[in-house]
Amino acid sequence: MLEHGGRVRSAAVRFGIPVSDWLDLSTGINPLAWPVPALPAQAWQRLPEDDGGLEIAARHHYGAAHLLAVAGTQAALRALPGLRPRSRVAMRFPSYAEHAHAWRRAGHAVEHIEADGLAQASAIFDVLVLVNPNNPTGEVHSQATLLALHSRLAARGGWLVVDEAYLDATPEASLIELCDRPGLVVLRSFGKFFGLAGARVGFVAADADFLSSLSAELGPWTVSGPARQVAAQALLDVAWQQETQARLMHDSRRLAGLLQANGLAPGGGCALFQWVKFARAAECFEALARAGILVRLFQEPASLRFGLPGNEADWRRLERALAQQAGRT
Repeated sequence: MLEHGGRVRSAAVRFGIPVSDWLDLSTGINPLAWPVPALPAQAWQRLPEDDGGLEIAARHHYGAAHLLAVAGTQAALRALPGLRPRSRVAMRFPSYAEHAHAWRRAGHAVEHIEADGLAQASAIFDVLVLVNPNNPTGEVHSQATLLALHSRLAARGGWLVVDEAYLDATPEASLIELCDRPGLVVLRSFGKFFGLAGARVGFVAADADFLSSLSAELGPWTVSGPARQVAAQALLDVAWQQETQARLMHDSRRLAGLLQANGLAPGGGCALFQWVKFARAAECFEALARAGILVRLFQEPASLRFGLPGNEADWRRLERALAQQAGRT
């Protein structure tokens, strides 16, 4: 099992601080979630149904001709490698580590490439996996760049897999509307932007034949009935989405400025997090944790990822802790 953010209980034990006293900034999840309404009893009592409205709402929201609802994009990325014979797979580093883990686990040869090696990789490798914007660096690839990469890969029967987990605040950069093209696979997370990671909902967009194969691999009832109902309603709430997009972009800029003002200039980021690469990352992580603030530590390269505070009290708490860190340097 790879390590991820959100391990508050482990941090509570390690640092001797009760779970309720932590400010968890270790995940790139919207801290102000879509307000979940009460659900009818039948949502819990009946088996989930594929024609219950979730896919219709998702196609409308994302503009995708074909998509498949899955139990979070984690379920999909673990299944994708099983749909190909042994292949050469390229991806950036650092990036979301579960991608490399899943492809290696299925017996594929995985190599990390530099940003300036994408064009060459698309002519050599069978599969290119990119997170856009990248997690944790925030690196963004344009539509034009990605489509050129896909064209070269697809001409040889290859795949371009694009994980758009953090793209909801800037959806104009998405490739999801173009996923009827063979060899193009787009993953979209529901839980991060809508702040409902516990629902375990995600989507895969690709051509119809590909999705049929993936669905057969995953089996029935991959998304629970209550999660399907909540996600369908949230995807149709356009007013909330527009307000949230604006707020997240504002708060991300605020976070970048706060970090910059305290000597931690971000090297990248997106609407839901900021990333700081520096040699003292582990020391800073420990100091913030002793103040009850959990951020995401990366060992290679040494760096921290900061999620967004959810209210003014949390912002002030982070500001005080960062100011103390700045005073120690």
